[in-house]
Amino acid sequence: MKLRELAGRDFPEIAELMAGPAGDLDVTGLTSDSRKVTSGMLFAALAGTKADGSSYIGDAAARGAVAAIAGHTADAGIPVLAVSNPRRLLALAAARFYGAQPETMVAVTGTAGKTSVASFTRQIWAHAGHAAAQIGTTGVVSPTRNDYGSLTTPDPVELQKLLSELAAEGVTHAAMEASSHGLDQSRIDGVRLSAAGFTNLGRDHMDYHPTVESYMAAKMRLFDTLMPKGSPVVIFADDAWSEEAIRVATVADLDVRTVGRRGDYLCLKRVEHFRHKQTAEIHVGEQIFEVDIPLAGDFQVSNALVAAGLAMSTGVPAAVAMAALEKLVGASGRLELVGQTKDGALAYVDYAHKPDALENVLASVRPFTTGRVIVVFGCGGDRDKGKRPIMGDVATRLADIVIVTDDNPRSEIPEVIRSEIMAAAPGAVEIGDRANAIREAVGMLQSGDTLIVAGKGHEEGQTIGATVLPFSDHVEVRKALQELKS
Repeated sequence: MKLRELAGRDFPEIAELMAGPAGDLDVTGLTSDSRKVTSGMLFAALAGTKADGSSYIGDAAARGAVAAIAGHTADAGIPVLAVSNPRRLLALAAARFYGAQPETMVAVTGTAGKTSVASFTRQIWAHAGHAAAQIGTTGVVSPTRNDYGSLTTPDPVELQKLLSELAAEGVTHAAMEASSHGLDQSRIDGVRLSAAGFTNLGRDHMDYHPTVESYMAAKMRLFDTLMPKGSPVVIFADDAWSEEAIRVATVADLDVRTVGRRGDYLCLKRVEHFRHKQTAEIHVGEQIFEVDIPLAGDFQVSNALVAAGLAMSTGVPAAVAMAALEKLVGASGRLELVGQTKDGALAYVDYAHKPDALENVLASVRPFTTGRVIVVFGCGGDRDKGKRPIMGDVATRLADIVIVTDDNPRSEIPEVIRSEIMAAAPGAVEIGDRANAIREAVGMLQSGDTLIVAGKGHEEGQTIGATVLPFSDHVEVRKALQELKS
């Protein structure tokens, strides 16, 4: 593909360059990693937290790059497309290079619930007969693949390559998570979106965003920058930040559709909680549906409503969407029932690793817990330190027994992380080894109790220093339950 075709017309500052001989250069691929450059590629020199990619333009040229994208001009012997937002240009160029995408794309943002909403939307589409996929924290799921992943919103080149592959395999509908990092870094700017959703906002990523307001603003870039005017956006109406999301979407001239107890598109009138399901009365205009959602947790009803709203906004009839809710399978590690003792005590694994999420999951199991709520959790290293005492306080307020353990300490000293949680968790038990902590918690279970092992969810490794060791909360819970039965 010619360089001028990739560059497009979004950046007037390179129009003159593209009108010249540089625009006729043939491009064979794109990358933002100079080590991956091969002959004929376009190299994106992006500024990172540790290094400025422009210092690698010379290396990229030596490896065969025909041109580079950068935030400023550079003398490297190859044309440099110096633009105000090189990340956005890379995303748009990647979309043009790979071309094909599933014809119906939706994105969901928010602090909690993105993975579940993307998964539920895929499942509703599939129930309606569409070839559907999801992309997000747990990886990629489609009719032909189930690939484990780690990034909520992939690199734009990898994302566009993936979308092209999904389209080639026949996927027509795809739901993806839009993280604040991914939105702030323009990773999904080239995705052609049909609809978008917002779940909620809580404290998270304060190591990246200076304020909660800037965090929300990054989320809202999905609405005010990426969505075409008039497009439907589905907003959970019962969150403290819902009104701001509605305001941004309204100003952006989008078709606002709210869901929840205060929703006008899907209105939740009543919920009855049971151990393994919830019965919800949902009003859709003049229609009334009574739906048995086979998942625990009030927040899962909220996620299901956002997903149903997205599916309906992309053509699924209301009756079909409501019927699909009764067949939902929870996303991996999202209040996932892993097993139970012979006395019927339940053991769940949940990804909650931020204060609001931990509060939601602990509050959600209380209605059907006749005994004690036991929680095992920790906090990750090299991340927002301010949430550690907050999570300690949440756990001790809402659980009967609290065990503080290690999460992913990364480069930090695990004992220090635990001490910062314990300072706000009077009465909590500290067990550093996560497997031992889980075993101890399972051993405490009595009839009527509920155990939540929180923080890592679907993850299959534990990062200690620079090493990722094999570790699964699911495996450790099952192992402990088996030991208890033997």
